[in-house]
Amino acid sequence: MKLAVNSSIFVALSMMLTLSSKQNSVRIVAAKCTSKSSTEIADNTQVPAASAKAGSSDSKFPKASLWSTFFTSGFSVGETYSESSSSEKKTVHSRNSGWAAAVRKVVSGGSMRRFQERVLGSVRTDVSSSDGDIWLLGVCHKISPHEATGDVDTRNVFAAFEQDFSSKILITYRKGFDAIEDSKYTSDVNWGCMLRSSQMLVAQALLFHKLGRSWRKTIDKPVDKDYIEILQLFGDSETAAFSIHNLLQAGKGYGLAVGSWVGPYAMCRTWEVLARNPREKNDQGEPPLPMAIYVVSGDEDGERGGAPVVCIEDASKRCSEFSRGLVSWTPLLLLVPLVLGLDKVNLRYIPLLQSTFKFPQSLGILGGKPGASTYIIGVQNDKAFYLDPHDVKPVVNITGDTQEPNTASYHCNISRHMPLDSIDPSLAIGFYCRDKDDFDDFCSRASKLAEESNGAPLFTVAQSRSLPMQVTSNSVSSDNTRFEEDDSLGMNLVNDAGTNEDDWQFL
Repeated sequence: MKLAVNSSIFVALSMMLTLSSKQNSVRIVAAKCTSKSSTEIADNTQVPAASAKAGSSDSKFPKASLWSTFFTSGFSVGETYSESSSSEKKTVHSRNSGWAAAVRKVVSGGSMRRFQERVLGSVRTDVSSSDGDIWLLGVCHKISPHEATGDVDTRNVFAAFEQDFSSKILITYRKGFDAIEDSKYTSDVNWGCMLRSSQMLVAQALLFHKLGRSWRKTIDKPVDKDYIEILQLFGDSETAAFSIHNLLQAGKGYGLAVGSWVGPYAMCRTWEVLARNPREKNDQGEPPLPMAIYVVSGDEDGERGGAPVVCIEDASKRCSEFSRGLVSWTPLLLLVPLVLGLDKVNLRYIPLLQSTFKFPQSLGILGGKPGASTYIIGVQNDKAFYLDPHDVKPVVNITGDTQEPNTASYHCNISRHMPLDSIDPSLAIGFYCRDKDDFDDFCSRASKLAEESNGAPLFTVAQSRSLPMQVTSNSVSSDNTRFEEDDSLGMNLVNDAGTNEDDWQFL
């Protein structure tokens, strides 16, 4: 029996490698990654169109391996996208149909799945109470063993976490939307994971803004109108304000292009540009994004040195510009792009990243593994819980006319996680501040975190760009006009803690 299974494996391998050599003009992309497939599969096989650009400091492209190509092809049979004509696609599809069923049968078998997990790594979905409490975007779910007293509590100890997790908006690869601009692309499979991850982060900010952090999606109550309106903003057409079509258009100045991967820094700047574009207001007179955006990353052309600094005057300026001078403060979306190491995150930053999820303003992290962006929304000790954009789903047209629109594809009840220290060092952290008091609370928490960082903070807080002084947690919480002078911190950080210069990566 083993001999028969192993023979099937290598027959399938030979067939796919032969097909690859004959059809080098056709890109076979992932049709669907199951909950047991690796999140790295979909993005490790396509060579980005923008990879030929020399000197791009924002791009991180992994080297595609033979095994990643093999397994992606195995999960991709029967789903072909290319820039050829529709008749050519039909010819390729019919040519593939003969071996597609055989490959699917082999790939779906237990032997192949175990082999795949051994080579590429498996997706973990287990959650254990022995690993401590879970922090999910500023909310603590008490699931430690001492919290469970009795069989009933043990059975239901994860219920609140599961409902909270499944209420977060999931946005994944889509297929079948209108072609993007003048291209032939009708799907973002294999290249759009960072765009989808960023859409999820902004969608959570809108959920918090309109419905509050305590909102949960239920099946026994009417669908919230605000919730439907949020989903409509992320539709896959040019008419949707925050569609992948409009993100690519807004991000051209930062290297965004159809079929290309993009890094966190360029993605954050793209949202800043998109938010400035004039858009029709809703019935309440609000723009699609009813909050100012502040990208905390120094100069427009990149970092000059040191940790990024949240400048209170800059945040105030963003709010004033957003309201056109009508009010002094507005809701604020902060995006902090970082690079925390070379090939992997420097371990000194792991506790700091964990602590950001305890902020009430937390919106999680745009990150993942190299070449495979995810949206990280929670932590449990060294585990990072995330929403995975790599599942491929058909386009869904959600309209306000439908009494009960089908929103199932925008949620996930499988709580995937990965080791936090395995994520790509290039990432971006998000925070949502509802008002000035909320922003002051954020600054106080951020300053305290910087004070506890042993000289290597994720970012710091300062009142003004012209003053080389740091805002401390006490000064923010008690009096916003008081500051503690510190020549080693501020807009031009001096490394006096022995931190290796390579630890400070600039975007």
